[in-house]
Amino acid sequence: MLIVLCAHFIVAMLAPILFSRWGRAAFYVLAAVPAASFVWLLAQYGNVYSDSAPSPTLDIPWVPALDLNLTFRMDQLSWLMSLLVLGVGALVLAYCTRYFKSADAGLGGFGAQLLAFAGTMFGLVTADNLILLFVFWELTTVLSYLLIGYARTRIAARRAALQALIVTTFGGLAMLVGLIMVGEGAGTYSISGVLAKAPELVAAQGTPGRVLDIGIALILVGAVTKSALLPFHFWLPGAMAAPTPVSAYLHAAAMVKAGIYLVARLAPGFSGTEYWQVLITVLGLATMLLGGWRALRQHDLKLILAYGTVSQLGFIMTVVGLGSREAALAGMAMVLAHGLFKATLFLVVGIIDHQSGTRDIRELSGVFRSAPKLGVVALIGAASMAGLPPLAGFVAKESVFAAFEANARYGSAGHMIGVAVLAVMVLGSILTFAYSARFMWGGFASKPSGMGLAAATPFKPVGWLFLGAPALLSALTLAYGLYPPVVEAWIAPYSALFPADDPHGLHLALWHGFTLPLALSGVVVAGGLGLFLVRGRFEALQGKLRTGIDFERGYRQLIVVLDQVAIWVTGRTQRGSLFFYLAVILATAIASVGAVLVWTEPSWTAQKYFVDPGSPFQVIAGIAMLVGAFGAAGAKRRFMAVLMVSVTGYGMALIFALQGAPDLALTQMLVETIILVAFVLALRSLPPGLAERGAGEHKVLRAILGTAFGALMVVVGIVAMGSRIATPVSLSLPKMAYEGGGGLNVVNVTLVDIRVWDTFGEISVLAIAATGVASLIFVRGRGQRLARAETVAPGSIGRVGEPGRVPSPVVELAKRFAVVPANPWLVAGRTLAPERRSVIFEVVTRLVFHSIIVLSIYLLLAGHNGTGGGFAGGLVAGLALTIRYLAGGRFELAEATRVSAGTLLGVGLAAAALTGIAPLFFGGEVFQSAILTFDLPVFGHVKFVTSTLFDIGVYLVVVGLVIDVLRSLGSEIDQHEENGIGAITMIEDDEPLEVAR
Repeated sequence: MLIVLCAHFIVAMLAPILFSRWGRAAFYVLAAVPAASFVWLLAQYGNVYSDSAPSPTLDIPWVPALDLNLTFRMDQLSWLMSLLVLGVGALVLAYCTRYFKSADAGLGGFGAQLLAFAGTMFGLVTADNLILLFVFWELTTVLSYLLIGYARTRIAARRAALQALIVTTFGGLAMLVGLIMVGEGAGTYSISGVLAKAPELVAAQGTPGRVLDIGIALILVGAVTKSALLPFHFWLPGAMAAPTPVSAYLHAAAMVKAGIYLVARLAPGFSGTEYWQVLITVLGLATMLLGGWRALRQHDLKLILAYGTVSQLGFIMTVVGLGSREAALAGMAMVLAHGLFKATLFLVVGIIDHQSGTRDIRELSGVFRSAPKLGVVALIGAASMAGLPPLAGFVAKESVFAAFEANARYGSAGHMIGVAVLAVMVLGSILTFAYSARFMWGGFASKPSGMGLAAATPFKPVGWLFLGAPALLSALTLAYGLYPPVVEAWIAPYSALFPADDPHGLHLALWHGFTLPLALSGVVVAGGLGLFLVRGRFEALQGKLRTGIDFERGYRQLIVVLDQVAIWVTGRTQRGSLFFYLAVILATAIASVGAVLVWTEPSWTAQKYFVDPGSPFQVIAGIAMLVGAFGAAGAKRRFMAVLMVSVTGYGMALIFALQGAPDLALTQMLVETIILVAFVLALRSLPPGLAERGAGEHKVLRAILGTAFGALMVVVGIVAMGSRIATPVSLSLPKMAYEGGGGLNVVNVTLVDIRVWDTFGEISVLAIAATGVASLIFVRGRGQRLARAETVAPGSIGRVGEPGRVPSPVVELAKRFAVVPANPWLVAGRTLAPERRSVIFEVVTRLVFHSIIVLSIYLLLAGHNGTGGGFAGGLVAGLALTIRYLAGGRFELAEATRVSAGTLLGVGLAAAALTGIAPLFFGGEVFQSAILTFDLPVFGHVKFVTSTLFDIGVYLVVVGLVIDVLRSLGSEIDQHEENGIGAITMIEDDEPLEVAR
């Protein structure tokens, strides 16, 4: 199963390359992946349906403490759903080869997304963990958004994609809450484990049972939104803005079946919960009627099928959720039948649109005579959708009628309720027959001349490569109808999980004799045919009976209201005042945390002291911090304010050192230094004075808020430490660090091993922050390189005075420097103007730069057992680069950093991610460390821990961040200032090139 998933995603990533080389023929390569997976699936039949062996399962531990594992299980229900996911997916991808043109833009991305969607759906139906299922669930939402919005230049496609995203994401978030409630209530997030405990959970009375009922109801909200039931049905017809292959796969055979699958998966254990039958039966039947009613008003073939899909999803949901053995058999039979005939019909519509240029039934005429093979394929699909023998739709519909007849006779819901439900299903089936006939008549019939169509619609010939996919699906529809016992054998183990209503049992068969379901089928045919024959008058009646209830209009009005509320709130909160923002944040924190402290009456039993008796130097550090804080508050100039803030930071570093935390002290000191440099560089572009403080506006309120918040945090710290009732986990960290992480430095081992996920998230945030800074500052692109020092005339950088042409002897001197084989290591003497140079700084830089770099590497490698680590080492290396930049200017920075910041950030993140993924290939867990011991000739016995590789990634990310800061706030501002002060003479070929003011 893991190989199937990986194959889908790996080939999806390679898809753009394949399309760039082979064009649309690359769809065949993509189709081979689900096709090969389908063959593998068939080979698994014996293992899945074995009575003696358990279902094939793959379990990869991920976060065991949270019961979150990558667990996949192939049981009978998963196998059935995978038939549709992989089989139809392969055919749709092959169909795309003829549907699209070679000149169509974005085929590589489209193919990648469609193949990834197939893999995601396979993961969804095989996932055996509630949270893992949700992850795949949301991946289908994102991928469907991208696929629906394929035509990015069309506003209708973008609007439909966003609408589908918002609606299904809303349902997904509600479902997540429900999954957590059910998982916590069951004590496990394993789906099979939850279902095993279902009888006990359902039987629980009081609060546990109520929580379970609400959790299941929230899960059903997710299923209802994904499968487009009322009141969320409107997103599915809107999604028809997507290309037809997307409609055939996502909205007929795959994505909308996710909700059906979820209900089918949970029905054996939870169909008896309080809200289950009400939600599923009422919404399912209402959706069936509404979809059928709307389908009879459409003139677009695709919309007829779309509303028909909405109708039948309601029909299937009602059956699958009934909770009886007969309904389970009938429901899954209808799922397979619907996937076959609806995918067939969507692909047929794609051919009609492609070959004639229209899908409007008012413009189509004589298509059956122009393309008889296509007409036969469509006729089989439409007849199956209408429920005519000897096709799959007839067999499934008969079994559905039989299941609800048994429920009405023997079910616990009551005879009258069962009869009423069966009557609504018959009425919905009549509508289904009518819109099936409307589809065939509208798409293929020769229309009378009175309709304004003088001749047959021009129609290009259809080749078998184009027709092959729908033809094969229609053949399977016929085979299913003729040999239904094969399908029954697939479904029977799943349906056996439910109690039986009918003591005589139910079987899938083409002929059951003269039974009530057969009579009901006759009523459906007669009613549907009559409705089709009076279609003109029925359309007129529909126009008169339009109600004012329009859920899509309600959705749009809700979005408008949300936009207006957002504008109102933004206008009153986003005032452009930093004081206002901070005041609101701090006041909210003070009020909320203070209220909790007052209401909960925290314990103050522990010993309290203000100064550590063993470290009186804390008083000195505290006084320094107070001086810095008051100095920053009262400073009149920006530089002094920043300097005073740094004093508080350095004081904190001293306290860490005095408390025996050298790693924290070193990191705090380095971070404070880097921040100080960044602030000083940025302040060059700002006025030196803090003019807005002159009038003392809000000074008292600022002081009150700052003092209150600081005091509150002190109280919180005291309460948190004084209220401890369990043994601190920190006491076991040294042992865990040495035995599990292979290191003596608890802080570093915690960062790169014990809590490595936190660190990975933090370096990801660092990379995002660096990218944000770069995107705000750089105009020409982040990857731009500064001009090399050899191309700059000596002494031209930062020259004060009127710009002018550099004398030719100077240019010649610069050229001479440019061709010297060994340039000086520090180029400041050649590029900076004399008034900008600092000889002492240059000398010191020459002396300390290499030593600082060596120190940074030492801290990186020694951090696992001593003070240091990747973060501290990266900051020290950043300081070395900072010193070199300050000594030599932006051209010296360019010489020192030949690799761009973006490359370092990317390589660092990739290295860190690789250390997380690599253990999986050796049977380990994500981010699991390995301890390697070996002997080297010079170094002797070496103990190497693989988490060091993660630390190297952290080191590169931090160095990249510092370079980004220096380039953004340093070099870029330097260049702007230089362009504003004077001219910089650049040497190009034989003539100087002047960069004007």
